[in-house]
Amino acid sequence: MRPGENYEVSPAAVECDEALLKLDRSIDWLHHLSPTGNHERWDAFKASGYREAPSLTYPKVEIDLEEARRELQSLPITDVREPRFQALLRAKQAELNLQLELLAQRDKAGFQAISIELFGGVEAVLLSDAKRILETAPVGENIPEEVGAEEIAGEARAEIDSYREAAPDIWAEVHVVDDLNSMMMVNHGHLYIDRDSRLPEARLCPLIAHEVGVHVVTRYNGFHQPLHLFEAGTAHYDALQEGLGTFAEFVAGFLPPARLRVIAARVLACEAALRGEDLPSIFSLLKEEVELPEHDAFDTAVRALRGGGLTKDACYLRGLKGLLEALAAGEDFETFFCGKFDLGHLPVIRTLLEEGFLEPPLILPAFLNREGAAKRLDLARTIDLADLYQEEPCP
Repeated sequence: MRPGENYEVSPAAVECDEALLKLDRSIDWLHHLSPTGNHERWDAFKASGYREAPSLTYPKVEIDLEEARRELQSLPITDVREPRFQALLRAKQAELNLQLELLAQRDKAGFQAISIELFGGVEAVLLSDAKRILETAPVGENIPEEVGAEEIAGEARAEIDSYREAAPDIWAEVHVVDDLNSMMMVNHGHLYIDRDSRLPEARLCPLIAHEVGVHVVTRYNGFHQPLHLFEAGTAHYDALQEGLGTFAEFVAGFLPPARLRVIAARVLACEAALRGEDLPSIFSLLKEEVELPEHDAFDTAVRALRGGGLTKDACYLRGLKGLLEALAAGEDFETFFCGKFDLGHLPVIRTLLEEGFLEPPLILPAFLNREGAAKRLDLARTIDLADLYQEEPCP
């Protein structure tokens, strides 16, 4: 792949880019902040009458944090000649340094401050948006969960295989594992599914659209950009990725109000964690006032308390709101699949595409080919955030 004629990827840029990608993989903060023993913790909490909060345990941090810091600071970013590349690489360097500090502060007093610097806090307008959704979106009835982990994995593998004609080197793998901190998650381009996962059949395609159609596809397209920074993700890319993933569920045909309520409830849980509320009190808020099913309430509370108060879960609603605003302003939806980037970097992304440095996406998500997807995408350009749900699966 060759950059546009207005650009030259200097040796310093290549060196920094490769080193940052390697460090991004080794830090793996998401893995190190994913609690272990989740099923046992739920059983113990339930047995206590929802009164006693079991402690959160995590995988051991294997990386040498100080050595990683030294490696980060030694990168020759000042030697990168192209100003925009230098700015993007420097911002990623700073983000990775914060991720190292996040791991160093796990379960310590400084954790929340670092989390807020990395992922943002819970600003008043976001909290207001979340409450508005919870006041207006119907609770809905429970839908039978007919699909298990192996069937989910089979559908995910089939979707990944469907990209191979256009992307023969796509490397994503699907793993069914024990004791995952969520039903599904993509980490470094691979999909992990909790062995105990069950979901309604109508939600299977939308969740595959989220995990594979967004997280796997954007990482693959980013890998094929001249800078692998777009594979790892530019600094603070999380909000757009998670907003884009949630939005994909809508375009794929079934984002039920209960799902939008969970996304909003995560904001309330993060805000409560920042106020120092404990697991029983956050669980009670989500179960009694928000009316989440009890296991969803527990899972949402635990996610907000990871490490001492992880604010990443507020990114889903923030990213979804920012994406809708960009679409309302006429942004081309395909642009969001060039790689993983922060919404604030969108003007730079546009310029790099126009000048030929960045390539358009090599592959686009399969959910865009579903019946009615184009109409749902057009609808989303005018829809209010609180109305972004479907009470019935689209035909």
